[in-house]
Amino acid sequence: MLPRMPVPYRTAVYAHPAAPLHAARRIAMPDGALLATFVYGPEDAALDELLAQDAVLVLHGNGGSHATYAAVIEDLCEKGLCVIAFDARAQGQSTRGTLPLSYELLAEDAVRVLDALNVGRVHVLGHSDGGIEALLLARDHAERVISLVAGGANLTPEGVVDDPAWDVEGSARTNRAWSAFMDEGELSDAIDPTLLPSAEEARLASELLQLMLDEPHIDAASLAAISCPVTVMVGEFDCIRDDETVAIFKAIPQARLVVVPECGHSIPRQRPDAVVWALEQQL
Repeated sequence: MLPRMPVPYRTAVYAHPAAPLHAARRIAMPDGALLATFVYGPEDAALDELLAQDAVLVLHGNGGSHATYAAVIEDLCEKGLCVIAFDARAQGQSTRGTLPLSYELLAEDAVRVLDALNVGRVHVLGHSDGGIEALLLARDHAERVISLVAGGANLTPEGVVDDPAWDVEGSARTNRAWSAFMDEGELSDAIDPTLLPSAEEARLASELLQLMLDEPHIDAASLAAISCPVTVMVGEFDCIRDDETVAIFKAIPQARLVVVPECGHSIPRQRPDAVVWALEQQL
């Protein structure tokens, strides 16, 4: 008998941006992770020219990929901008590596991607986990960030409102149990394992879910070190607690707070126009 199958996670597959693609490569991190990295921009521009301008870096949320920003990327390219996008480690088309997952590690990955592309400073769009990483990037690597739009970010694990429809802790536990079973269990002839989540898929899913349960732990006061223009963005019906959004906004000098009406947590997909507008105010 198979154990309870894990609740599907990382199953939302979005189409890649329908924008001119100038580069697609895997960038190696020191611990062996390979980050699938893409550069988009106007069709009539050369790659070197694109990377020499003030590009836009997009950072996606937990369990997603850079394709979450597809509509945003398409709009920005039409406006003549260069967009650098990569799938965070253990997500999308990127591999896991060996270091323990943390938001600080994911922010450092972004710096290494920019280094590999010989890009100095960028505008940053971050959403959900990517919003957390964007805040850390602007705080700890101020010299790399021209401006920042951080959407749906939280400071603590408790900053996410409990949703009865999605038991994150239970999902992480079920994925761990499934991974152990697939590693050690003996399947009957009636079961084709290729039709089921593999042990590795379940293990990665449990790690990503656990990351949200254990982290982040960001002192709001530390965000006062951020000196670039910042827009803190949240959906009207977001799953982020209001007090955490306000704490982020109040901590950053001269930050702007934007509440996107009739929008949930997935701002880049539900209201890409709002994300582009927020960036344009800072260009």
